[in-house]
Amino acid sequence: MATLVPLEPLDPARLRSKEANLLALLRGLGSVIVAYSGGTDSAYLAWAAHQALGDQALAVTADSASIPESHKRDAEEFARRVGFRHEYVQTREFENPDYLRNAPDRCFHCKDELFATLGALAQARGIAHIVYGVNIDDLGDYRPGQNAAREHGAETPLVAAGLRKAEIRELSRLAGLPTWDRPASACLSSRIPYGTPVSIETVKTVEAGEEVLRALGFRQFRVRFHGELVRIEIAREELERALTLEMAARLSALFKPLGFHYVTLDLEGYRQGSMNETLKLPRG
Repeated sequence: MATLVPLEPLDPARLRSKEANLLALLRGLGSVIVAYSGGTDSAYLAWAAHQALGDQALAVTADSASIPESHKRDAEEFARRVGFRHEYVQTREFENPDYLRNAPDRCFHCKDELFATLGALAQARGIAHIVYGVNIDDLGDYRPGQNAAREHGAETPLVAAGLRKAEIRELSRLAGLPTWDRPASACLSSRIPYGTPVSIETVKTVEAGEEVLRALGFRQFRVRFHGELVRIEIAREELERALTLEMAARLSALFKPLGFHYVTLDLEGYRQGSMNETLKLPRG
Protein backbone atom coordinates (compact mmCIF):
# COMPACT_ATOMS: atom_id res chain seq x y z
CA MET A 1 0.00 0.00 0.00
CA ALA A 2 1.25 3.50 -0.81
CA THR A 3 2.32 5.62 2.15
CA LEU A 4 0.13 8.72 2.28
CA VAL A 5 1.55 11.83 3.91
CA PRO A 6 -1.02 14.60 3.41
CA LEU A 7 0.05 18.18 3.97
CA GLU A 8 -3.17 18.85 5.89
CA PRO A 9 -5.92 16.69 7.41
CA LEU A 10 -8.18 15.19 4.76
CA ASP A 11 -11.54 16.60 5.76
CA PRO A 12 -14.30 14.59 3.99
CA ALA A 13 -16.55 17.61 3.44
CA ARG A 14 -13.68 19.60 1.94
CA LEU A 15 -12.76 16.69 -0.31
CA ARG A 16 -16.33 16.31 -1.56
CA SER A 17 -16.48 20.04 -2.25
CA LYS A 18 -13.31 19.85 -4.34
CA GLU A 19 -14.66 16.85 -6.22
CA ALA A 20 -17.93 18.65 -6.93
CA ASN A 21 -15.91 21.59 -8.23
CA LEU A 22 -13.89 19.26 -10.45
CA LEU A 23 -17.02 17.69 -11.92
CA ALA A 24 -18.50 21.13 -12.57
CA LEU A 25 -15.30 22.25 -14.30
CA LEU A 26 -15.36 19.16 -16.52
CA ARG A 27 -19.03 19.59 -17.39
CA GLY A 28 -18.26 23.15 -18.41
CA LEU A 29 -15.73 21.91 -20.96
CA GLY A 30 -18.42 20.07 -22.92
CA SER A 31 -16.19 17.36 -24.40
CA VAL A 32 -12.68 16.22 -23.53
CA ILE A 33 -9.84 13.91 -24.41
CA VAL A 34 -8.13 12.70 -21.24
CA ALA A 35 -4.42 11.91 -21.57
CA TYR A 36 -4.67 8.60 -19.74
CA SER A 37 -1.66 6.60 -18.56
CA GLY A 38 -3.56 4.47 -16.04
CA GLY A 39 -1.79 5.91 -13.00
CA THR A 40 -3.66 7.20 -9.96
CA ASP A 41 -4.09 10.77 -11.19
CA SER A 42 -5.05 10.10 -14.80
CA ALA A 43 -7.32 7.22 -13.77
CA TYR A 44 -9.18 9.46 -11.32
CA LEU A 45 -9.43 12.20 -13.95
CA ALA A 46 -10.74 9.73 -16.55
CA TRP A 47 -13.31 8.46 -14.02
CA ALA A 48 -14.36 12.02 -13.15
CA ALA A 49 -14.63 13.01 -16.81
CA HIS A 50 -16.84 9.97 -17.41
CA GLN A 51 -19.01 10.93 -14.43
CA ALA A 52 -19.34 14.51 -15.69
CA LEU A 53 -19.56 14.00 -19.45
CA GLY A 54 -20.35 10.37 -20.19
CA ASP A 55 -19.50 9.51 -23.79
CA GLN A 56 -18.35 13.08 -24.41
CA ALA A 57 -15.16 12.06 -22.56
CA LEU A 58 -12.57 9.92 -24.34
CA ALA A 59 -9.54 8.52 -22.51
CA VAL A 60 -6.51 8.08 -24.75
CA THR A 61 -3.32 6.17 -23.95
CA ALA A 62 -0.04 6.54 -25.83
CA ASP A 63 1.04 3.31 -27.50
CA SER A 64 4.74 3.88 -26.87
CA ALA A 65 7.70 1.66 -26.06
CA SER A 66 8.35 3.91 -23.05
CA ILE A 67 5.12 2.74 -21.38
CA PRO A 68 5.36 -0.71 -19.76
CA GLU A 69 3.04 -3.32 -21.25
CA SER A 70 1.77 -4.13 -17.75
CA HIS A 71 0.68 -0.51 -17.35
CA LYS A 72 -1.21 -0.64 -20.63
CA ARG A 73 -3.00 -3.79 -19.50
CA ASP A 74 -3.89 -2.13 -16.19
CA ALA A 75 -5.19 0.94 -18.06
CA GLU A 76 -7.38 -1.24 -20.28
CA GLU A 77 -8.75 -3.20 -17.33
CA PHE A 78 -9.62 -0.05 -15.40
CA ALA A 79 -11.38 1.45 -18.44
CA ARG A 80 -13.43 -1.73 -18.85
CA ARG A 81 -14.28 -1.80 -15.15
CA VAL A 82 -15.46 1.81 -15.03
CA GLY A 83 -17.01 1.74 -18.50
CA PHE A 84 -15.47 4.81 -20.09
CA ARG A 85 -14.40 5.15 -23.71
CA HIS A 86 -10.74 4.29 -24.19
CA GLU A 87 -8.44 4.26 -27.20
CA TYR A 88 -4.74 4.12 -28.03
CA VAL A 89 -2.77 6.47 -30.25
CA GLN A 90 0.66 5.67 -31.59
CA THR A 91 3.32 8.20 -30.66
CA ARG A 92 6.65 8.50 -32.43
CA GLU A 93 9.01 10.11 -29.94
CA PHE A 94 11.61 7.41 -30.63
CA GLU A 95 11.91 8.83 -34.15
CA ASN A 96 12.88 12.26 -32.76
CA PRO A 97 16.67 12.80 -32.33
CA ASP A 98 16.00 15.43 -29.65
CA TYR A 99 14.20 12.79 -27.59
CA LEU A 100 16.77 10.06 -28.21
CA ARG A 101 19.74 12.15 -27.06
CA ASN A 102 18.14 12.27 -23.60
CA ALA A 103 19.02 15.78 -22.53
CA PRO A 104 17.30 17.17 -19.41
CA ASP A 105 14.45 18.40 -21.64
CA ARG A 106 13.68 14.88 -22.91
CA CYS A 107 10.23 14.92 -21.32
CA PHE A 108 9.36 18.07 -23.27
CA HIS A 109 9.84 16.23 -26.56
CA CYS A 110 7.81 13.25 -25.36
CA LYS A 111 4.87 15.38 -24.24
CA ASP A 112 5.17 17.61 -27.31
CA GLU A 113 4.64 14.49 -29.44
CA LEU A 114 1.80 13.25 -27.23
CA PHE A 115 -0.16 16.49 -27.12
CA ALA A 116 0.37 17.20 -30.82
CA THR A 117 -1.07 13.75 -31.54
CA LEU A 118 -3.96 14.27 -29.13
CA GLY A 119 -4.61 17.69 -30.64
CA ALA A 120 -4.92 16.22 -34.12
CA LEU A 121 -7.27 13.55 -32.78
CA ALA A 122 -9.40 16.14 -30.98
CA GLN A 123 -9.68 18.21 -34.14
CA ALA A 124 -10.64 15.18 -36.23
CA ARG A 125 -13.29 14.09 -33.71
CA GLY A 126 -14.64 17.54 -32.92
CA ILE A 127 -13.62 17.30 -29.26
CA ALA A 128 -13.24 20.67 -27.61
CA HIS A 129 -10.51 20.20 -24.97
CA ILE A 130 -7.54 18.08 -23.94
CA VAL A 131 -7.00 17.51 -20.22
CA TYR A 132 -4.29 15.72 -18.29
CA GLY A 133 -3.70 14.61 -14.73
CA VAL A 134 -1.15 16.99 -13.25
CA ASN A 135 -1.98 17.93 -9.65
CA ILE A 136 -0.95 20.69 -7.26
CA ASP A 137 1.99 18.69 -5.87
CA ASP A 138 3.44 18.22 -9.36
CA LEU A 139 3.93 21.94 -9.91
CA GLY A 140 7.08 22.24 -7.80
CA ASP A 141 9.16 19.54 -9.50
CA TYR A 142 11.32 19.89 -12.61
CA ARG A 143 8.89 18.68 -15.28
CA PRO A 144 9.55 20.10 -18.74
CA GLY A 145 6.63 18.06 -20.07
CA GLN A 146 4.33 20.55 -18.39
CA ASN A 147 5.75 23.26 -20.65
CA ALA A 148 4.86 21.20 -23.72
CA ALA A 149 1.36 20.66 -22.39
CA ARG A 150 0.90 24.41 -21.90
CA GLU A 151 2.15 25.12 -25.42
CA HIS A 152 -0.51 22.79 -26.81
CA GLY A 153 -3.25 24.29 -24.64
CA ALA A 154 -3.82 21.16 -22.54
CA GLU A 155 -5.83 21.91 -19.42
CA THR A 156 -5.30 20.82 -15.82
CA PRO A 157 -8.64 20.37 -14.07
CA LEU A 158 -7.10 18.66 -11.02
CA VAL A 159 -4.99 21.77 -10.43
CA ALA A 160 -7.97 24.05 -11.10
CA ALA A 161 -9.92 22.13 -8.46
CA GLY A 162 -7.04 22.54 -5.99
CA LEU A 163 -6.38 18.81 -5.62
CA ARG A 164 -3.20 17.37 -4.16
CA LYS A 165 -1.92 13.82 -4.60
CA ALA A 166 -3.11 12.58 -1.20
CA GLU A 167 -6.55 14.03 -1.84
CA ILE A 168 -6.79 12.33 -5.22
CA ARG A 169 -5.85 9.03 -3.62
CA GLU A 170 -8.46 9.46 -0.89
CA LEU A 171 -11.21 10.49 -3.33
CA SER A 172 -10.29 7.50 -5.50
CA ARG A 173 -10.55 5.24 -2.46
CA LEU A 174 -13.93 6.67 -1.53
CA ALA A 175 -15.13 6.08 -5.10
CA GLY A 176 -14.00 2.45 -4.92
CA LEU A 177 -11.33 2.88 -7.59
CA PRO A 178 -8.60 0.21 -7.39
CA THR A 179 -6.04 2.76 -8.55
CA TRP A 180 -6.22 4.72 -5.28
CA ASP A 181 -3.01 3.24 -3.87
CA ARG A 182 -1.19 2.49 -7.10
CA PRO A 183 2.54 3.25 -6.73
CA ALA A 184 3.85 6.35 -8.47
CA SER A 185 5.23 5.66 -11.91
CA ALA A 186 6.84 7.37 -14.88
CA CYS A 187 7.91 6.45 -18.39
CA LEU A 188 10.70 3.91 -18.78
CA SER A 189 13.02 6.46 -20.36
CA SER A 190 13.16 8.26 -17.01
CA ARG A 191 15.25 5.34 -15.69
CA ILE A 192 18.18 6.31 -17.94
CA PRO A 193 20.62 9.07 -16.87
CA TYR A 194 20.48 12.34 -18.79
CA GLY A 195 23.11 12.34 -21.53
CA THR A 196 22.90 8.58 -22.10
CA PRO A 197 20.93 8.08 -25.33
CA VAL A 198 17.66 6.22 -24.99
CA SER A 199 16.58 3.47 -27.35
CA ILE A 200 13.74 1.01 -27.59
CA GLU A 201 16.20 -1.78 -26.73
CA THR A 202 17.31 0.02 -23.57
CA VAL A 203 13.82 0.77 -22.27
CA LYS A 204 12.76 -2.82 -22.94
CA THR A 205 15.72 -3.98 -20.84
CA VAL A 206 14.55 -1.71 -18.02
CA GLU A 207 11.01 -3.01 -18.41
CA ALA A 208 12.22 -6.61 -18.15
CA GLY A 209 14.13 -5.74 -14.97
CA GLU A 210 11.11 -4.12 -13.37
CA GLU A 211 9.00 -7.16 -14.21
CA VAL A 212 11.61 -9.22 -12.33
CA LEU A 213 11.17 -7.04 -9.24
CA ARG A 214 7.39 -7.20 -9.52
CA ALA A 215 7.54 -11.00 -9.74
CA LEU A 216 9.66 -11.04 -6.58
CA GLY A 217 6.84 -9.28 -4.77
CA PHE A 218 8.30 -5.77 -4.46
CA ARG A 219 5.76 -2.98 -4.85
CA GLN A 220 7.58 0.36 -5.22
CA PHE A 221 10.86 0.31 -7.13
CA ARG A 222 12.89 1.59 -10.05
CA VAL A 223 15.49 -0.03 -12.29
CA ARG A 224 18.04 2.69 -13.08
CA PHE A 225 20.10 1.93 -16.18
CA HIS A 226 23.80 2.86 -16.12
CA GLY A 227 25.19 0.90 -19.06
CA GLU A 228 26.84 -2.27 -17.74
CA LEU A 229 25.60 -1.42 -14.24
CA VAL A 230 22.05 -1.52 -12.95
CA ARG A 231 21.11 0.50 -9.84
CA ILE A 232 18.01 -0.93 -8.20
CA GLU A 233 15.92 1.34 -6.00
CA ILE A 234 13.51 -0.32 -3.56
CA ALA A 235 11.09 1.60 -1.33
CA ARG A 236 12.53 2.11 2.15
CA GLU A 237 9.70 0.16 3.80
CA GLU A 238 10.62 -2.82 1.59
CA LEU A 239 14.38 -2.36 1.70
CA GLU A 240 15.00 -4.69 4.64
CA ARG A 241 13.73 -7.61 2.58
CA ALA A 242 16.07 -6.66 -0.26
CA LEU A 243 19.14 -6.36 2.01
CA THR A 244 19.84 -10.04 2.50
CA LEU A 245 22.52 -12.26 1.02
CA GLU A 246 19.83 -14.55 -0.39
CA MET A 247 18.07 -11.70 -2.19
CA ALA A 248 21.40 -10.31 -3.42
CA ALA A 249 22.16 -13.67 -5.04
CA ARG A 250 18.69 -13.82 -6.62
CA LEU A 251 18.90 -10.29 -8.00
CA SER A 252 22.34 -10.95 -9.46
CA ALA A 253 21.18 -14.20 -11.07
CA LEU A 254 18.10 -12.54 -12.56
CA PHE A 255 19.62 -9.26 -13.77
CA LYS A 256 22.86 -10.47 -15.33
CA PRO A 257 21.05 -12.34 -18.13
CA LEU A 258 19.48 -9.00 -19.07
CA GLY A 259 22.94 -7.76 -20.05
CA PHE A 260 24.16 -6.11 -16.86
CA HIS A 261 27.67 -6.95 -15.65
CA TYR A 262 27.19 -5.28 -12.27
CA VAL A 263 24.04 -5.49 -10.15
CA THR A 264 23.75 -2.92 -7.34
CA LEU A 265 21.15 -1.94 -4.76
CA ASP A 266 20.79 1.77 -3.94
CA LEU A 267 21.10 2.10 -0.14
CA GLU A 268 19.00 5.28 -0.10
CA GLY A 269 16.06 3.33 -1.45
CA TYR A 270 13.46 4.47 -3.94
CA ARG A 271 12.85 8.18 -4.34
CA GLN A 272 10.84 9.79 -7.09
CA GLY A 273 12.89 11.70 -9.67
CA SER A 274 16.29 10.53 -8.43
CA MET A 275 17.74 11.14 -11.90
CA ASN A 276 17.06 14.84 -11.32
CA GLU A 277 19.34 14.94 -8.27
CA THR A 278 22.38 15.82 -10.36
CA LEU A 279 20.60 18.65 -12.17
CA LYS A 280 20.92 22.34 -11.29
CA LEU A 281 18.00 23.66 -13.28
CA PRO A 282 15.17 26.08 -12.59
CA ARG A 283 11.86 24.62 -11.48
CA GLY A 284 8.94 24.49 -13.88
